[in-house]
Amino acid sequence: MATVELTFSALPAHVRTARLVATAIARRTGVEESLLDEVRLAVGEACSRAVEAHRAHCPGEPIRIELKDDSGRFEVTVSDQAPSDEIKQEQPLDLGALSDSFMSGFGIAVIAGLADDVEVFPSPKGMRIRMSWPAPTNARLV
Repeated sequence: MATVELTFSALPAHVRTARLVATAIARRTGVEESLLDEVRLAVGEACSRAVEAHRAHCPGEPIRIELKDDSGRFEVTVSDQAPSDEIKQEQPLDLGALSDSFMSGFGIAVIAGLADDVEVFPSPKGMRIRMSWPAPTNARLV
């Protein structure tokens, strides 16, 4: 299992760079060509949401992306550090039980429609969105 980590400041221009890096790494891990647009769009949506949250709450803090190949999956985790007073502890959200307003407000519905598997972990110290797509086990992240 290989991992690439990327951090960037909360500027909209860096979202494009994150999308390009994620797409290039997905291609190298063996994600099917037909899924690369979905990877690019989902990562862009998650990073845009994180940039928006950071610009409102903690503009000086970096956004973190982790990309890895793991047991036949290409996995991307986008983590922000925007605080939330509404959430007391980190726990995964049930995407099926979320209201439409929550889903559309954060673009999570778009991400869920693009990624093969999605988990969202809100916490008082930020949010992590983990997305994954199938990738052959014989391809390696280099």
